[in-house]
Amino acid sequence: MVVEVSTSKTGKHGHAKCHFVGIDIFNGKKLEDIVPSSHNCDVPHVNRVDYQLIDISEDGFVSLLTENGNTKDDLRLPTDDSLLTQIKDGFGDGKDLVVSVMSAMGEEQICALKDIGPKN
Repeated sequence: MVVEVSTSKTGKHGHAKCHFVGIDIFNGKKLEDIVPSSHNCDVPHVNRVDYQLIDISEDGFVSLLTENGNTKDDLRLPTDDSLLTQIKDGFGDGKDLVVSVMSAMGEEQICALKDIGPKN
């Protein structure tokens, strides 16, 4: 996620430049890049999809129910302690939970949680 953009004027020996500062949406690291203003920049496509949580395995993977009724079993629990605790506690209490999964550039991660009530 881009948090700051600044530009520098054309100098004696080159083009104007754009300075981008961003935060990685998966690990929170600060990233910076400086690009000539005449160049194009690639922008990642970020997707966010909600899945119902079916199960949590002992090795830290989750089973998710997709919109078309299939299961998705290739995602790990999030590394964020607060979100991890909310998911484990809610699941342990027998609540129906929906997790939001963010994906970009070949990576996927659980980023949010919704409690849709007790299981029937």
